[in-house]
This record gives sequence, structure tokens and C-alpha cells, in this order.
Amino acid sequence: MEINDLRIALTLASLVLFVALWIHTWSRRRAADHAAAAQLPFQEDAVAAEPADARGEGSE
Repeated sequence: MEINDLRIALTLASLVLFVALWIHTWSRRRAADHAAAAQLPFQEDAVAAEPADARGEGSE
């Protein structure tokens, strides 16, 4: 086996793994996970914008 055969095999294996990962990531079953992750930055802003008394924190 020559070095070029090894390089070809590694390139093909990388391509197959990339396509498999791409299909897994963009499958319809993961759409809900992506939608929830897209809302995370806005949820953090909403929590930070609430006054301390509304979160149950205050001077007790």
C-alpha cells in the first residue's frame, strides 16, 4: 500500500463522516432542539432584565 492510497482512504473516510454529521445535524428530529437553542440568548436577556424583587430576590 502506497502513501497515496492511505491519503485517499483518509479523505474518503473524512468525507463520509462529514456527510453523516451534516445529515444528523439537519435532520427534522433535531428541529425542536435547534429552535430551543436559538431562543437561549433572548431568555438570558429576559432574566437579566427582571428586577430583583420579581425573581424572588430582595432584602429580607
